[in-house]
Amino acid sequence: MTRELLRVIRLIWGLFLCALGFVLTINANIGVSPWDVFHQGLGSQLGITIGAANIVTAIVIVVFSVLMKEHVGFGTLSNMLLLGMFIDMLMRRGMIPEAHTYTTGVIMMIAGLFILALGTFFYIGAGYGSGPRDSLMVVLTRYLRRPVGFCRFLTEGTALVCGWLLGGHAGIGTIIFAFGIGFAVQIVFTLLRFDVKAVSHETFTETCARLKVSLRLP
Repeated sequence: MTRELLRVIRLIWGLFLCALGFVLTINANIGVSPWDVFHQGLGSQLGITIGAANIVTAIVIVVFSVLMKEHVGFGTLSNMLLLGMFIDMLMRRGMIPEAHTYTTGVIMMIAGLFILALGTFFYIGAGYGSGPRDSLMVVLTRYLRRPVGFCRFLTEGTALVCGWLLGGHAGIGTIIFAFGIGFAVQIVFTLLRFDVKAVSHETFTETCARLKVSLRLP
């Protein structure tokens, strides 16, 4: 159980770091990630926070993924609920100041990308399954029979256009995020010698079954 507890702590810590990274990119005030453009637009239309919009979007994606027979894990569900909650907590408490100059904004954006990459390392390394948006990418890759890069571009591009039409804030930071997140993840994973392909992810059913045996439940 100690090992299981450490995995859960790693998952939650990773999601918190991801939220911190996202808030840094948001408060940089030079444009946010494509998905956060969508969350901003959806939030403004529904009168809810960006964190709540994140949760609503994740729930819809998870339901769609399940209907398309994509497996979800404990990490998928945790991402769906905790990421938005952490984002709202950090923004509501004003823990991350907003940038008021372009230079400060760029620095915050880059710092946010690397913190997000570090959070991804912890979160994925827990082995509890991918996030809702990654699940959507996998579904599209399987059903459209197109390369994963194309499907990632399709989801990000669709989120960006829809978010912009809903009133989300796109800018130079959106471009920095779109091209910089892969670079940041590559550097962090290389420095930490982390091979994402070597991680074996459990589905939610598998996790419950294993815990039932470990706890000797009837």
